[in-house]
Amino acid sequence: MGAIMLQGTGSDVGKSVLVAGLCRALVQRGLRVLPFKPQNMSNNAAVTSDGGEIGRAQALQAIACKVEPHTDMNPVLLKPQADRTSQLIVHGRVRGTLGAGNFRQARGALLGEVLASYNRLRRACDIVVVEGAGSPAEINLRAGDIANMGFARAAGVPVVLVGDIDRGGVIAAIVGTRTIIDPADTAMIQGFIINKFRGDPALFADGYAQIESLSGWRGFGVVPWLSAAARLPSEDAVVLESGKARAESRKLIACPILPRISNFDDLDPLKLEHGVDLHMVPPGQPIPAEAALIILPGSKSTIADLAALRAEGWDIDIFAHHRRGGLILGLCGGYQMLGKSIADPDGFEGSASAASGLGLLDVETTLHAHKALRPVSGLAMGAPFQGYEMHMGQTNGPDTEQPFAVFADGRRDGAINAGGTVFGSYVHGLLADAELRRALLSRMDVEAGGVDYGASVEAALDEIAAALEEHLDIDALVALAMAERPASVPAGDSA
Repeated sequence: MGAIMLQGTGSDVGKSVLVAGLCRALVQRGLRVLPFKPQNMSNNAAVTSDGGEIGRAQALQAIACKVEPHTDMNPVLLKPQADRTSQLIVHGRVRGTLGAGNFRQARGALLGEVLASYNRLRRACDIVVVEGAGSPAEINLRAGDIANMGFARAAGVPVVLVGDIDRGGVIAAIVGTRTIIDPADTAMIQGFIINKFRGDPALFADGYAQIESLSGWRGFGVVPWLSAAARLPSEDAVVLESGKARAESRKLIACPILPRISNFDDLDPLKLEHGVDLHMVPPGQPIPAEAALIILPGSKSTIADLAALRAEGWDIDIFAHHRRGGLILGLCGGYQMLGKSIADPDGFEGSASAASGLGLLDVETTLHAHKALRPVSGLAMGAPFQGYEMHMGQTNGPDTEQPFAVFADGRRDGAINAGGTVFGSYVHGLLADAELRRALLSRMDVEAGGVDYGASVEAALDEIAAALEEHLDIDALVALAMAERPASVPAGDSA
């Protein structure tokens, strides 16, 4: 039926959160709503109900819509492996590895698959809320675009432009976008939203009116800074931060920020625990010696990130922590790093290579073509959990005889060292379960608060939806979404 698309004046203007909040607000109005992002680039992904993977933001938006995530919600996903190469995921399945230039040439051919996913969603709901990527103002990327205006024009979806006032220059960003994009693209934009406003919106009334006058677009509202957004899982590594101010009474958990860190939203539930501080360690800083637990996160390029870890000297910090009896948890790629070796004989992470691991677990890993993508549940550390597997590789060795987890179907996952201080697991989402979090933190002599992470996310979505109802003209947005517009594919969009 209807559809509306939010595009941004740049990256990180808050599109993902606004789409999630708008989805929840429309659901609360009794509408059937589904999220959609034609093309995403992220190493934070989620497993879908149909056995594929999509960007974490679209999985969150599905939660906002109170539906299960599906691969049609994000038909094209790029997962960066190196500065110039990415793994291409189409309809939730690995299609191959492409260089930046190759993808620019190939993406036009993906438009048909993108539109097929979009049309399936549109037939299944009242409104599809679409999220763009980056900005339509990146006119150097316009030819063959499937993420922003290329999709909007092909599908006939009206666009609302989102500007971030918190970073400054929002008038220039919105009016400048109007100035430099193609007139046919300009015609798709029906208005704008000012996002992340701090203070009294009345102080921006003149600026708001000037944007309307200079752009010829109507404004749909000014959204305040949404503190509840901090309680939602993050997709972009740019948001990584330590969180709470350090307190001596709280135990420290440290996690190094690897160049190709992935699924770091695994750690978000720890931010809700008042007895610990989660410290994301940036490059150039040592892992704090006072850390009670070091977590090695997932990685899209495990061997390359292991080399980066060593180049930072973090391996020395980890060994010292281990000698002091500190706890270490490796998740997915981090689990592989803790073993004795990692082999990539077929070059799935780039060229064929192998590396010695940290050797804290007596296991060895070989990467292979099969990618495990499935939801799992079971017991770990005596506590029940639900999560998902998303990895290319098989890990074997003596320490797997003491598994970290046992799945409900009897399969074993992960490993624990003989001393019981080093743990590895392929399961993402473990820490979202309060009982497992409590079991892990008790090993640090921390009493977990038992916070229901899922309930916290739901409450945050409701809070954001309420703010959007108050500060946006949602009636006008719904009317815009329901207006009929013919779809067309201009000749310049073919490749």
